Amino acid sequence: MTAPQTLPHTRTRTVKFPTAANAAKYVAKEIDKLVRARNAAGKPTVLGLATGSTPVGLYRELIRMHKEEGLDLSRVVTFNLDEYYPMPKESQHSYFRWMHETLFGHVNIKWENIHIPDGTLKPEEVDAACADYEEKIKSFGGIDIQILGIGRTGHIAFNEPGSPQNSRTRLVTLDSITRRDAADGFFGEKNVPHHALTMGVASILEARRIFLMAFGEHKAGIVYKALEQAPTEAISASFLQDHKDATFVLDEAAAGELTAIKRPWEVGPCQWAPELVRKAVVTLALTVKKGLQKLNDDDFRDHHLYELLREKGPAEEIGEAIFLDRMETIKPYPAGRVAPAASVDGDTRLGRRKGDIQTPKTVLVFSPHPDDDVISMGGTIIRLVEQGHKVHIAYMTSGNVAVFDHDARRFVDFVDEFVQSFGSAAEQSSAGTIKERVYQFLDAKKPGELDSPDVLKVKAVIRTTEARAGALACGIPPEQLEFMNLRFYHTGAKTKNPIHPQDIEDIVELLKRLNPHQVYVAGELSDPHGTHRVCAEAIYSATRRVRAEGVNPDVWLYKGAWEEWEPHEIEMAVPLSPEVLERKKQAIFRHQSQKDKAMFPGGTDRREFWQRAEQRNVSTAHTYDALGLPEYYALEAFVKWKDG
Repeated sequence: MTAPQTLPHTRTRTVKFPTAANAAKYVAKEIDKLVRARNAAGKPTVLGLATGSTPVGLYRELIRMHKEEGLDLSRVVTFNLDEYYPMPKESQHSYFRWMHETLFGHVNIKWENIHIPDGTLKPEEVDAACADYEEKIKSFGGIDIQILGIGRTGHIAFNEPGSPQNSRTRLVTLDSITRRDAADGFFGEKNVPHHALTMGVASILEARRIFLMAFGEHKAGIVYKALEQAPTEAISASFLQDHKDATFVLDEAAAGELTAIKRPWEVGPCQWAPELVRKAVVTLALTVKKGLQKLNDDDFRDHHLYELLREKGPAEEIGEAIFLDRMETIKPYPAGRVAPAASVDGDTRLGRRKGDIQTPKTVLVFSPHPDDDVISMGGTIIRLVEQGHKVHIAYMTSGNVAVFDHDARRFVDFVDEFVQSFGSAAEQSSAGTIKERVYQFLDAKKPGELDSPDVLKVKAVIRTTEARAGALACGIPPEQLEFMNLRFYHTGAKTKNPIHPQDIEDIVELLKRLNPHQVYVAGELSDPHGTHRVCAEAIYSATRRVRAEGVNPDVWLYKGAWEEWEPHEIEMAVPLSPEVLERKKQAIFRHQSQKDKAMFPGGTDRREFWQRAEQRNVSTAHTYDALGLPEYYALEAFVKWKDG
């Protein structure tokens, strides 16, 4: 198991792991050790449990330990943090059902030892039930290990901003940000309950040991506030600073804003590896608003970089080195410059080396959802096609859960009208039957209810045809598209299954068949248990296998609509002209079902995908300009995957 890295300069003990999976195994091992020790002593273990995407990896690891390593959980007693209110237990949105499907149904925790706040209570029963919940915890001697996540408002459980440190189990009103963040799971914000039952801050702090787990870039900002700023009711997670045995367990992304990670030179002595020098100097230039070649010794001294200046200085040499390093990242020809054979001698006479002129390459772009390709790297795709390379796109999932019901109705209605106008009597009857089934289901559909197989198929077809249209707008014909429809995605809900072994086999087969020179992969991991992460890990596994068989592509990572690589991280920046960026936007527009208002826009960011993409690409170019690098209209950024 990967050893944790303990981070300095935090007010609560903090450990960092390379990945969320490593972090989950660490916490699972701590639970395993306690449970086995308690079992040997004939005593129960009391666990406080959380829900949401963050603890999924932990629960899967506990299930594995139970099945493969004999972890006996029969003496374990559990208390869940919270439940929506009101909420039927059988609802797919209830934490009661989620816990049984995700953990309890796979291990030997006894039914009578499971405690979850009851979302079916009558209003007049709530206060007494909350008091009883507290008493039950005390009757078992208190919680031994409490598992927590952290919301974007800094809440633990549903202790929203303003929750006092002495709060107990109670009914609360959910913050608007919390409800927006839950909207995708409920198929729309309007379906998210306004209230919840939750353990209070004081209830949580009474646990003997606490692990708060946080994964992904989107948690980095609030993790910083909870760990490095004074405790406040505005961020209930900050009260963990007062606990004697609390630990924040983070992946690389969630730790990204902490001083020890973002500016380690402010915390203590550093080993000035090239990557850290680059990070420090780029950060300095953007902080003092100077180009890299304009930095002077005082800039370094005034910003905690006197050690770097002493070891690597003077300032002008450091700035020049990083300027040249960043210049190398600018790649107008991302897969190499292609020219007709007849022009090579002429190019050589013009001073270009023959080695600069290459044959067309095969490029494979993996798109987790049917629009990630054009949103994230549509401009680069357009440039690759224009430069003569053969670009294939592999759409890994159907993306059907991100289609609104009204679009399903509209497309079914179109097909019915089309067949009525052009089809045979048998075709007309078949189309009418499908339309009737779809309409009948949608008319009776309850808020947040999972779609029927018919509706899911309709929504998948919508995304497929949009993907073809978007790719064609980039110059890629349908025969160069792969619709993989990977198995892990087949749940009809936001929560997905683990990667299926056959999914990896399918990727292996595709890589061997195409033998690409370059592969592009979504590297945005803001949702640590979501589609992007699962797809990326499957591609990495497949790539390791095919490399052993002589298929050895360069693997480049792009980011999506929400995030961008930091300027010091970028290893390839592809310039986009206004015309190319406009074509990219037109390709995004082809995804009609995601236009105007995508189902899962991501929290409080109400921008459409084309707006996010355009502003991100333009902003990256502005950042390069601010560093004193050549000025471009827009840039798409990439980082090269380094295995291990």
